[in-house]
Amino acid sequence: MKRAKKVPLLFVAVLMVATVVGCYPALKREAQRPEEALRQVRFFSPKFRDDMESDSLTLAIRRNLEYLNRLPPETVFHYGPHDFTRQQVRETQEAFLNLLSEGLDPGQLNREIRKKFRIYCATGRVGDRRVLFTGYYEPIYEGSLTPDETFRYPLYRQPDDLIKIDLSLFNERLKGENIVARIEGKKVLPYYSRYQIEVERALRGKNLEIAWLKDPLDVAFLHIQGSGRLRLSSQKDLLVNYQASNGRPYRSIGRYMIEKGFVAREEMSMQAIRRYLTENPGVLEEVLNYNPSYVFFRQVENGPLGSLGVLLTPGRSVALDFKVFPKAALGFITCQKPLVNDQGDIIKWTEFSRFVLNQDSGAAIKGAGRVDIFWGSGPYAEVTAGHLKHNGDLYILIKKP
Repeated sequence: MKRAKKVPLLFVAVLMVATVVGCYPALKREAQRPEEALRQVRFFSPKFRDDMESDSLTLAIRRNLEYLNRLPPETVFHYGPHDFTRQQVRETQEAFLNLLSEGLDPGQLNREIRKKFRIYCATGRVGDRRVLFTGYYEPIYEGSLTPDETFRYPLYRQPDDLIKIDLSLFNERLKGENIVARIEGKKVLPYYSRYQIEVERALRGKNLEIAWLKDPLDVAFLHIQGSGRLRLSSQKDLLVNYQASNGRPYRSIGRYMIEKGFVAREEMSMQAIRRYLTENPGVLEEVLNYNPSYVFFRQVENGPLGSLGVLLTPGRSVALDFKVFPKAALGFITCQKPLVNDQGDIIKWTEFSRFVLNQDSGAAIKGAGRVDIFWGSGPYAEVTAGHLKHNGDLYILIKKP
């Protein structure tokens, strides 16, 4: 009987290390398609340990099922190179709810997931297998339904002349591509930029104002966060949510401020942006208008709502790029979060992991290497959303046949 050749122990060790370090080669270019964004993990999957209470996860999944139940039965979701039906995604999340209801300890839950679910790993950024995590939150700002000397900066609803054009109607190769435009005579033009709206007052007199705020930075940050609460003088809150954008490309004002030397890279945060621009109002207009993108809002009864039209769950809802990641997917993340003292100062950063749901999107969240975590509202949410910019890993789960 012919014996198999002995495999050198060093080779085995190298192979194991390579597998643990990454379940895929580093991307050489930005992921353009779902099959480039996710790779199935076949051997070394993460330890599925959750740092939050299970009630919030149950709530987030139930909200997810509301979205899935609204979809046509023939809807298909792309998990990397594999396609799954709406029913399979629903069954995945119903099966996960059943596991949560069984009261399993972490070890038991970990074994059941490995046994019953396929696991996919995000391929990360170009040249880097890891994913960059940032955060967003629901801000609360003072507002007014009428303008005066204090409340002078408007928040606009979507203009009637803003149109979204599906380019696939003109060429099949442009499937999934859209432009936002306005019609002027017989011309189709890009919609007004932030500069045209804020400085040239292109929308003045069109009766589009929802409310007015005290500070142009409040308006700008509300655009970035996508939703928020306006505290009126009556102590009543007016909830506003993203409705549309002007279609212009998003440019990071934080990156611009680093390049201009206004804020050091290692000190960059949302809080640092506000502090510098408040102390240096002479560059406020320059910095804000570097980003030509502009967001329009709608008033809602309940919020905040994600791009799927369901209420976001703090700590559980994440924003991913819908072009490469499946909407409403059940995910698992590993990253870092801050420990904060009573004064709101970050003491240190600590590792955490948890299950999440892909329920939102964002102009800056593009490709296979970006995740934005919704942290809710309040001081901790604001601090975390303002400072989180850490590497981690993203996994997506689907039930085995």
